[in-house]
Formats: sequence, structure tokens, C-alpha cells
Amino acid sequence: MDKENQFDENLLPDNYFLQPGYIFVPDQPIGISTVIGSGVSVCIYDRKKQTGGMNHFLFPHIAIKGKTTALYGNISMTALLKMMLAQESSIKHLEAQIYGGAYSPEKNNKDIGRENIEIARKILLKNRISITSQDVGGEKGRKVIFNTRTNEVAILKVDRLRDMDWYPYQ
Repeated sequence: MDKENQFDENLLPDNYFLQPGYIFVPDQPIGISTVIGSGVSVCIYDRKKQTGGMNHFLFPHIAIKGKTTALYGNISMTALLKMMLAQESSIKHLEAQIYGGAYSPEKNNKDIGRENIEIARKILLKNRISITSQDVGGEKGRKVIFNTRTNEVAILKVDRLRDMDWYPYQ
């Protein structure tokens, strides 16, 4: 890759670290980063307005009424889209990128990562939002850095997530 086309995190005006269960749709260009394992992060970008937002959820869905938290994909995805539309984006100008959903062979539970990927895809498909890029599944965690101005994403893959990966700006 030539130097001109490289993603440069330092060119961003600020960086925001997105915690699990949160959604961020900034009103100015910014770099949003998060660290994911079996959780999923979706970056939504408005091609016309050249702005974007990002979520980070850990579980696919919650069916209990009144328990709305963005830790769940069905809530987080819907809220992210509503937040983009509240900033006067149009669905026809939105595109998405999906990251995460890793499988941990060390944990003896169901493949929550796969279910997280599926709920993100299902909601995007239902809303007719195209998925332009994805890096999902596998057994590695990821650090995701999203430039909301350019729609560029940098992915760093890791075997194990460390505490400093979760809270890099503290």
C-alpha cells in the first residue's frame, strides 16, 4: 500500500473509545475505536453527508420488554440507525461495515459470535443497507478504528485481549 492511501489515526481531530454496550454518532469527524471478541461492532456511514457512527454489542437479542440496553444487537442496531436518521441521514445514503463475532474455543458456550453477526446482518438487510466490508468470525479478537470522515477502518487482530486493549485512553 502506498503512503498516500494509508490509514493515519493521527490525522483525526480526536479519538473516542467505544465501550461495550454503547453507541456513538458524533456531530463532527472523529476516530472511534473499540476492542471486540465475540461481540460485534457495526460502522454506519452516510455517503452523502460524509459522516458515520458506530456501535458495540455483546449479545444478539433480548426478548424481555422494558429491558432495553445496547448490550443487545437487536436494540443496539435499531438505536444506531435511529441516531443516524436523527442527524438527517437518509437510509438510501447509508452503508455498513461489520466487525467481530469471534469464536472462543476455550469457552464452552454456544457460538454467540455467530449469532451476533447474524442479527447485525438481518437488521441491515431488513433496512436495505448494503454491507460494504466485513471482517467477522474466526478465533481472534480485533481492535477496530473507524474514521467517521472518510469511512476508512483499520483492523488489528490479536490472539488475546489484554486490559490495556479495553481501556487504552486511561
